[in-house]
Amino acid sequence: MSEPSADDSSQPAEPLPVLAVVGRPNVGKSTLVNRILGRRAAVVEDVPGVTRDRVAYDATWSGRAFIVLDTGGWDPEARGMAERITQQAELAVRAADAVLFVVDATVGATDIDEAVVRVLHRANKPVLLAANKVDDARGEAEATALWSLGLGEPYPVSALHGRGSGDLLDAVLAVLPEAPPETDEVAGPRRVAIVGKPNVGKSSLLNQLAKEDRVVVDDVAGTTVDPVDELVQLGGRTWRFIDTAGIRRRVREASGHEYYASLRTQTAISRAEVAVVVIDAGQSLAEQDQRIITTVADSGRALVVAFNKWDLVDQDRRYYLDREIERDLARVAWAPRVNVTARTGWHVDRLVPALDAALAGWETRVSTGMLNAFLGRLVAEHPHPVRSGKQARIMFATQAQTAPPTFVLFPTAVLEASYLRFVERRLREEFGFVGTPLHLQQRPRTKGKRG
Repeated sequence: MSEPSADDSSQPAEPLPVLAVVGRPNVGKSTLVNRILGRRAAVVEDVPGVTRDRVAYDATWSGRAFIVLDTGGWDPEARGMAERITQQAELAVRAADAVLFVVDATVGATDIDEAVVRVLHRANKPVLLAANKVDDARGEAEATALWSLGLGEPYPVSALHGRGSGDLLDAVLAVLPEAPPETDEVAGPRRVAIVGKPNVGKSSLLNQLAKEDRVVVDDVAGTTVDPVDELVQLGGRTWRFIDTAGIRRRVREASGHEYYASLRTQTAISRAEVAVVVIDAGQSLAEQDQRIITTVADSGRALVVAFNKWDLVDQDRRYYLDREIERDLARVAWAPRVNVTARTGWHVDRLVPALDAALAGWETRVSTGMLNAFLGRLVAEHPHPVRSGKQARIMFATQAQTAPPTFVLFPTAVLEASYLRFVERRLREEFGFVGTPLHLQQRPRTKGKRG
């Protein structure tokens, strides 16, 4: 086992809370969703069944962020296309933290509304009752009749004009769990850890970047023991580079000053935003090189691989190096690679674009709507394999955080590891994520239980 890192990045990310908006056809759900969002995002038409799928949107109210799931009209007795729309609404309820049930106050409670209420009771989720199309005091009096549904106080609103929407949203926040704090703000110079085996040229690279000898360089492996922080001007910006002691072997196998140097190196990685793993291109890729790269990726840091001493690489070595990269670094094929010669400065300038690309991928955020639209197409084209007569489906997904991009999937059953790898590969093809690990978590939700 590796030693624990100095931060808590290994802790599971918490997704934004989810509010499902449900109701029978043509009660104004999408209009109310637009009112909640403060913009016209959901399609609104005075025809039942315009919304067929569950559609996710990012929303905020009173400084708190949450996700809204708009659904098609819900009829528990539906057949055909209407039945599939109902299934989408049921999936939305299962994926949600709370439910907003919309009823047309001008019509009152119908048999379909009462049937939906019975399903909502079984779901065991907090439910708020929105009495829509209440435009005046008379409408508010009519809305009181909806107490009969047994969902508590009806909130009279006019989705079209906004009447009562503020009070309704305050009530929504009261039943939703707290959203996780945003951690995307970047302060100060970007932090770069230079890591690798002893004597691969890490200190020489830092000196070349700084245009002066700031770090002791010697052919004796292990010259650098303490991490050295240096502010360096590159590309018109200030960067904080952390030179580290060469990682010789596993921490538990090291002794004396090597043991403490290895611990400090792991701390340096945890302090960095992006790590440059320096590899001696003239030597075969070693197990230590792969382990260091794995350590960086598992820590959730952005990654750039620098093949140093390129001036010593002949044509035969390049052939074998390509084969080694294809075989041994397939797990991090997403990491930018640069070929440099730190001793002379050849192509060292290419490091900055690689760092910028890796950091941009590390901080990429995909909107909830785009993510679920993409996953909807993906699952339709490539469904999960059927196991024991059952087929897991992804009900909903959200990006819980950036740096690194972390996604939480809500499937109907546990997804196989091979399918998760397939989803990750397609996410990269669709959205890029150059230079960053992706973390995919799954939280299967069973009917009637909070998961």
